[in-house]
Amino acid sequence: MSIRAAADRRSAPARAEGLAVDGLTVHYGSTAAVRGVSLDVAPAETVAVIGPSGCGKSTTLRAVAGLVPVSGGAVSLAGRDVTGWNPSRRNIGLVPQNYAVFPHMSVAANIAYGLRARGTAAARRRERVREMLEVTRLTDLAQRRPDQLSGGQRQRVALARALAIRPDALLLDEPLAALDPQLRGGLRRELAAMLAETDCATLIVTHDQQEALSLGSRIALLREGRLVQFDTPRRLWDDPADAFVADFLAGAVLLDAVVDDGHALALDGRWRVPVRDLAVRPTAHGSTRLLLRHDSLTVTDDPARAVLEARVTHSEFTGDGVRLTVRAGEQVLGVRVPPDARVGGSVSLAVAPGRAVLLTPGA
Repeated sequence: MSIRAAADRRSAPARAEGLAVDGLTVHYGSTAAVRGVSLDVAPAETVAVIGPSGCGKSTTLRAVAGLVPVSGGAVSLAGRDVTGWNPSRRNIGLVPQNYAVFPHMSVAANIAYGLRARGTAAARRRERVREMLEVTRLTDLAQRRPDQLSGGQRQRVALARALAIRPDALLLDEPLAALDPQLRGGLRRELAAMLAETDCATLIVTHDQQEALSLGSRIALLREGRLVQFDTPRRLWDDPADAFVADFLAGAVLLDAVVDDGHALALDGRWRVPVRDLAVRPTAHGSTRLLLRHDSLTVTDDPARAVLEARVTHSEFTGDGVRLTVRAGEQVLGVRVPPDARVGGSVSLAVAPGRAVLLTPGA
């Protein structure tokens, strides 16, 4: 199947033969690590689960794999309720964070391990290993041991081993976390291409926002064990459910606002922004809000503009500019200025026309 065809299939609605998690709840003692999480992954789709440390994302993955008992809810795979099944019966391919490749085996033997355990005939096993070596571009390394491979190559071995058994679902736990930051961009693109060639439902747990945005056709964002928002990357970016989603995914700020006489009033009415200076978009989350990113604001000395007075609390050089953290009353905002800008201890802020977004139910 071509990468384009696989991508088209991943955009299709989830079907019964994929992976479905319904009201999943997991307790560790008296502590609820996961609380009523529901999500689904279609065959050939990749869903990313993201959130801060301790939010329950890895526990969700382990519950789907059958490695931790569930307190409530259900896990369905390929149309079957597998909630109480042993992990070995679930036909799931799991790639843990440390890859867990067998150090005494060659690349080819690592890939063949699951097939051998299932009693696959030798001829079919060799053919499947050959296929997976080609897909993961490891053919020339088939006889090497893991200690002779780079981190990225070991990751591909673990992925090939998980895919060799033709799983109904593929689970990846922080797949790029063990790699150097300089390698992640290229390997993220490689991983996306390899996943596009598979037909199984893929669930990726990651703490990296860019990883989630680039790999997931949909993203499930968790906080304190609960699902906050589950949607496409574009909709999470353009219409976050709340201030936590806006901040965690994109470093943006979401302010409550009301529209009055052609102005958006924010910060308890202390800031009146002409609607003509804003991009107006519909929201699916009920109330009117002002969405601000680091490029939404500018420092101005023009008293005719709708300015907001703020105090600079931090500055950070980013190469192509300086990112300021400012405080207006109790509200913390971010603003990017040119690298040669002269900024004092306080600034007057205005929206950059068209860069700030007014989310309104009536748009």
